[in-house]
Amino acid sequence: MAAEIHPATQAVLRHFGYDHLPPHLQEVSRPFHDLAHQLAETLSGPELTTALGHLFDAKNWAVVAALASGVKS
Repeated sequence: MAAEIHPATQAVLRHFGYDHLPPHLQEVSRPFHDLAHQLAETLSGPELTTALGHLFDAKNWAVVAALASGVKS
């Protein structure tokens, strides 16, 4: 279990913010934000960096999919 979040990991976590998105896209992005923070609070090391990178990609593609499908709340 990670004792504290490494500054580089904290920098990556900033990219999981969703407050700037419209409400219907916030709903898509929020679970990725929550999972990223949960992982950063419990894991560490280069594998965490890789996991966060892939999660970031997945979050972005989920938002793109929501835009493409016209999902609105």
